[in-house]
Amino acid sequence: MREIVFDTETTGLDNKADRIIEIGCIELENQFPTGRSLHLYINPDGRKVHPDALAVHGITDASLADKPVFAEVAQEIAAFFEGAHYVAHNATFDMGFLNNEYQRVGVPTVAPDLVIDTLSLARRRHPMGPNSLDALCRRYGIDNSHRTRHGALLDAELLTDVYIEMLGGRQAALGLSAKDNASVERTASEEVVVIGERPRPLPNRLSEADLLPHSALIDRIGPNAIWRKVPGEG
Repeated sequence: MREIVFDTETTGLDNKADRIIEIGCIELENQFPTGRSLHLYINPDGRKVHPDALAVHGITDASLADKPVFAEVAQEIAAFFEGAHYVAHNATFDMGFLNNEYQRVGVPTVAPDLVIDTLSLARRRHPMGPNSLDALCRRYGIDNSHRTRHGALLDAELLTDVYIEMLGGRQAALGLSAKDNASVERTASEEVVVIGERPRPLPNRLSEADLLPHSALIDRIGPNAIWRKVPGEG
């Protein structure tokens, strides 16, 4: 399964009026980074960076003046994502901006079933929180000490490590092999490990002394005892 973990930085919070000014993407294949990435700074085409946004990412209007506008890089971005799921933290924010940018230049927008929101995944894994990217880095022991400001590529790299850990860590995929008689099924938000039948049943760990009162209980309940419906019982 191919996935692109990505992050964006923007001129502000309004995805209808504000624009993407940075995008960073990391490619995963079956939960492992392939080494391919995409990192672009984008001219917001006349939209100024809001002071509050500037305080977060530090990207100035002057630094974007010579960068391409989104229309010039839209096909490059779409091609990098082609055939992959879009993975982002608080994906509603990033996808709102990206789909609006796509729409402005006539690129097809992204269907919701292709989007994986790691914030939603984290809230299911850790309902007591906190579930910010920094908090998840601390939870999973990922070094983010160099993250003094937000940056699209840096945040995508950190999110890649967090996402892999939330799905069971790097060792999980190594442990699932054909000889384990297991397979992995993936959906847009979950991983399900499907375990096949054991080649040999496990030995019964109950002694004869344990089994006798159990048999007596079944006899007292009668023919409707649920254990009578289990092969080998009753």
